Amino acid sequence: MGFQDTKKGSSEATSGQRSVGSGPLTAFIDQGSEFSGKLCFKDTVRIDGKLEGEITSDNTLIVGETGEIRASIVSEVVVVSGLVEGDVVANRQLTLQKTARLNGDVQTSSLLVEDGAVLNGTVKMGGSPRAAKPVMPEGSSSAKATQTSGSDPGAREATVGGVKDRLKR
Repeated sequence: MGFQDTKKGSSEATSGQRSVGSGPLTAFIDQGSEFSGKLCFKDTVRIDGKLEGEITSDNTLIVGETGEIRASIVSEVVVVSGLVEGDVVANRQLTLQKTARLNGDVQTSSLLVEDGAVLNGTVKMGGSPRAAKPVMPEGSSSAKATQTSGSDPGAREATVGGVKDRLKR
């Protein structure tokens, strides 16, 4: 996990192994903490504080009821109970629980919205989000996909913000 820490309140980021539905919880940003910058992680992270910037994940992001995120998010699974202002790409699943408020465009394969959740933005679904053009925040570089040589004619290689990813259709 990497992030630029600009603490404005008390913080509690732990690296203990807590069990959460999608895997072990490897970091927790508690209520009262504020961070600004880029947060990258491989396992499950829960945010109950405030975060501004960018979030990328290879696993699960959980935004708790007191969480306030003003960031672009790219993750496999995103579960929102608090506030998210920014575009979200959830490759596998986006869950908006009843207390969630999401203001931004969404791209996902699976969307679960509980009664009471608020979503203001466009939603793109179907197939694998990695095969489609990701929703990019204003001012960021665009994604491009190119056919790769090899035995799989459905495989593509995409470059998003300088990062290459091999895609399957």
